[in-house]
Amino acid sequence: MEDPNTIATSENPSTSSQFSSSSRVICRVCQKQFSQYTCPRCNTRYCSLHCYKSHSLRCTESFMRDNVVDELKQLRPDEESKKKMLEILKRFHAEDEEEDSMDEDEPTLSEETIQKVLSGGDINFDDLTVEEKKLFQRAMASGELSKMIEPWEPWWLKPSARTISLSREGTRLIQPIVGEEISSSNAGDFENKPESDVPAGPEAPLPPLSRLTSAEPSPLLAIHLVDILYSYCFTLRLYNGDWQSDACGAVMVILSVSSVLGQAAQPESVLEAVSCCLEQTCSPAFRHVGGLQFGFAVVDDVMSLFSLGGVALVCALCDLQRLIQAAERELKSEKPRKANRTEVKSKLKAAERKIYFIMCWAHEQPEEVWSSLSALVKAEKASAMECQGNRPLKAEKPNNKSKTLIEEV
Repeated sequence: MEDPNTIATSENPSTSSQFSSSSRVICRVCQKQFSQYTCPRCNTRYCSLHCYKSHSLRCTESFMRDNVVDELKQLRPDEESKKKMLEILKRFHAEDEEEDSMDEDEPTLSEETIQKVLSGGDINFDDLTVEEKKLFQRAMASGELSKMIEPWEPWWLKPSARTISLSREGTRLIQPIVGEEISSSNAGDFENKPESDVPAGPEAPLPPLSRLTSAEPSPLLAIHLVDILYSYCFTLRLYNGDWQSDACGAVMVILSVSSVLGQAAQPESVLEAVSCCLEQTCSPAFRHVGGLQFGFAVVDDVMSLFSLGGVALVCALCDLQRLIQAAERELKSEKPRKANRTEVKSKLKAAERKIYFIMCWAHEQPEEVWSSLSALVKAEKASAMECQGNRPLKAEKPNNKSKTLIEEV
C-alpha cells in the first residue's frame, strides 16, 4: 500500500529531476512544502529552518546545548590565560570588599543630632559625637563644606548700594516702627527689597565734630579710614558676610588686621596703611585665606566703598560699630574664662569710640575727598603689586627722609 503522503508524479520519474523520491514527502510541520531535511533526534521531516525551530522545542534546545558543551570541552586555556583571569577576579573581589567596608565604616548622624536638625534648633560643635566631629573636620579639610556654602556677594558691589539715602543728620530715612508688630507678609516684602541688602545707617543723628572735640581733626583720619575699611571688608569676606554667627571671633579678626583699632597705630600714609594690612593678610594666622592675592581683592573692595561716597562709608562704619557692640554683649554673657578678657573689652571700647568719631568725620566730608582717596589707594595697590614680585613684603614706618615704605625681605 502506498504512503498517502507520497506523491507520485510518474511511473518513470525523470533522472533530471532535482528531487529524489524521498524528497517528495510533505513537511510534517507546515504541511505545505516538500520536506528536504530530517531532524537527527526525532526523525521528523521538515522543509526549512523555520519549521525545524518550531517542530520541537526540546529537540532544538538540546541540540544547541550539546553543541555549546562540545565547543567548551574543546577549549583548553593555557596557563597565561588562567593567570590573567585569576587576577581580574581578585581585583574585582578586592574592590567590592573595599566598597562594602566604606559603606559600613562611614559614620552617620546620631538620632539626637537628626532630631535637632529637624526641629530647626542650633547645633554647636560640642553637640556632635566624636565620630561626627571627625567627619566634620574631614569635610572642612577636603573642602567639601565650601561647596555647600553659597558664595556671598558683598553689599557694596550690588546695584542697591548706589542708591543709598541718608538724612542730612546721617540717619536712615526709613525708621523701623517701634511698639507695633509687622505682619509676616509685610516683613517678607521688606526683606526682599534691594535696600535691605545694605547695612542700615545710624538710628540717631550724628553730632557735628565740634561737639565731640574742640581740637582740629587730624589730617591722618583719611589714612586711618583706609585701614579700618580694609579690616571690615576682610572680615566680611572671611565670614562670608555672616559676622552675626560669631561676633566675638569676627571682632578678633578686626583687631588683628587693623593696626589702628587693634594696636592704636598711627599710619602716616596710604602706602603704609595698605602695606600693614597686606602684611597681616599674609601672616600665618590668615595665610590660608588666600594670601597676597586675596589682600589685593580686599583693597579693591575698599576702593569700591570709596567710589560709593560718604553715605556708603557711614553705613559701613555703622555696621562695623554694630559688630563691635554685638561682641561686647557676647563677652558680657559669657563666663570669664580668659585672663585677657579685660584687655579685650578695653580694646573694644576704644575701637567703638574711634569708629564713631570717624563716622561723624566722614559724614561732614565733601564727596571729592573720597574720589581722591580712592585714586590714592589704587595707585598704592599698583605700586605694591609691582614691587612684591615673588617675595613677601614688609611695611616700615616712614621717616623724615621719605624712606621707602615697602622693601623686599
